Amino acid sequence: MRLREATAEDLPLLARLNRELIEDQGSSNPMSLAELEERMRGWLAGEYRAVFFELASDVVAYAVFRPAEGGIHLRQFFVLRPFRRRGIGRRAIEAFRRRHVPAAAAITLEVLVHNETGLAFWRALGFEEHALSLRLPAARA
Repeated sequence: MRLREATAEDLPLLARLNRELIEDQGSSNPMSLAELEERMRGWLAGEYRAVFFELASDVVAYAVFRPAEGGIHLRQFFVLRPFRRRGIGRRAIEAFRRRHVPAAAAITLEVLVHNETGLAFWRALGFEEHALSLRLPAARA
C-alpha cells in the first residue's frame, strides 16, 4: 500500500470522498461539494494534512489528520465503497501509524454514536471509548 500526500490539485477528490463519508456515516452535514472543497482547502492551509492510500493506481482510502496533544487527531478516514471488507482499512491504518504517528503517541478520533459499522471497525482495531460528546440540536422553526 502506498501513501500519497494530498495537494491542492486533490481538493475536488477530497470533497467528493468526504461527501461519501458523510452519507455513509449518516451525518446531517448539509454542505455542498463546493463547500466541502473550500473547507478542505482551509484545513490543508492550516494544521491539517491529508493522505491517500493507493493500491496499484487506485485510491482506496483517505485520511485527514492533525497534530493533537499527546499524538494525532484523525478527523476523517474513509475506505472507498468498492474496496471494503478486504482488510484495506486495517492495512491503511497500520501504514498510517508507521508513517505519521510517533511510537509513544495516541490516535484520537470521533465516531457518530449511531454509526455502528464505524464503531465496530475502530473497536476491532483496538480503539477504546475515551469521552462522550453530547449535543443539543438547534430548535426547529
